[in-house]
Formats: sequence, C-alpha cells, structure tokens
Amino acid sequence: MLAGRLALQTARSSAPRASIASRAAIRSYASPATSSQQQPSGQPPIALYGIDGTYATALYTAAAKTSALEPVSKAMESLHAVFKKDPKLVQILQAPTLKLDEKKQIVAELEKHTGGQDKEKIVKNFLETLAENNRLGTLESVTENFGRLMSAYRGEVELIVTSAAQLDGKVLKQLENAISKSSYVGSGKKLKVVPKVNPDIRGGLIVEIGDQTIDLSVSAKMAKMNKLLRDQL
Repeated sequence: MLAGRLALQTARSSAPRASIASRAAIRSYASPATSSQQQPSGQPPIALYGIDGTYATALYTAAAKTSALEPVSKAMESLHAVFKKDPKLVQILQAPTLKLDEKKQIVAELEKHTGGQDKEKIVKNFLETLAENNRLGTLESVTENFGRLMSAYRGEVELIVTSAAQLDGKVLKQLENAISKSSYVGSGKKLKVVPKVNPDIRGGLIVEIGDQTIDLSVSAKMAKMNKLLRDQL
C-alpha cells in the first residue's frame, strides 16, 4: 500500500540536507505555454470556499488555461481512488513533522498514481505547491472538490448517497433511475451518483442532491426517538 511505502521512506530519511530556496506561495501550476497554445482564463463553473476549495479552484483554472481539464480530472480521480484504497494515507500526509526531503518523496510517489495523465505536469506542480505550503493533508478533500468543479463543468448534478456499508451497484442504479426522472435534475443535466460510506449512520441512507438532503439513516431515527423520549419524560 502507498501509505506503507511512504511511512518506510520517511522513517529512512537521514539528517536534513541543504535547504532549497522557497518558491512563491502563489503560482501557476501549469507549465509555460507558447503564444499559440495560450487560452483565455477558465472561469470556474461554481464557487468553492475553504482552503481545499481554494486550491481546487486554482488547479481548475490552471488546467483550463492549457486546455487540460480532462487529463487533469482523470489524474485527480486516480489520486482520489488511492485514498479510498488506502485510508492510512491521510495520516501520513497530515503528519506535522514531515521534512522537506520527505515531502519530495511523497510528491514523487503520488505522481506515480496519476495514471500517466499528467502530461503537462500540472498536477505535479500542484502537489509540489501543496507540499511547500504544508497543505498535503488537504489533498483528499481537494480531489473531491475538483470533482465537484468538473461535474458542474460537464453539466452533471451530483447525487450523493451515504450508507453505513458499501451499496450494491444494482441498488445505486435503482436510485439513479428514480431520481433522474425527478424535478431535482434539470433539463439537459446528467445525474452523477457519488456513493459514500459512513458507519456512524448505522444503517439506512442519507441522500443529497443540490441543496436537498433526505436523511433516512438509523442514527437520525434514533436521534428523533431519543428527543421524543426526553420531551415526554
């Protein structure tokens, strides 16, 4: 697993090497383009907030400027899949004691998991910037937010389905078919199902689409029951 390799590499790190001159905190992640390749600035389709939203938006803009949204999107999807397969990776990236050479090793390992899509080195430069700014710990949420930007760009409406355990594909398809015909999905829009697992809900489902949330979880039902008991007793 990636987390295991990274942990081993950081454990083997020797004494600090010669320092590297710090780069600007804010920079373009895209490689310089020739005048014939330059494109107008890509306006993000939706506004995102918070540190992870700001970084995701900056990456989107850099990719749009070089007409590389689709390959960058595929690279970020590959990185997002790594977090799903290796939950311990977040702990490695959030470690406050990472040294400069350890961060460089981590970036090199992460770059290997971009599926060969990062031809323009946009994602590589982006990962280096996260490392320099001590923000590697935000990478998982950045990949999620970048996915939201791409969904909006493609005219997709996200249907987030949270369950206590992984749902069968057939169940997800039934939910998709039912909701795709509802008024929540506008004309000409495509529905994108995003399954999530959260054992804390104990059972049932939480369905989110747009600004609507339908909480059918066991934990929500228990909370309502407890409130009713407190009010009655």
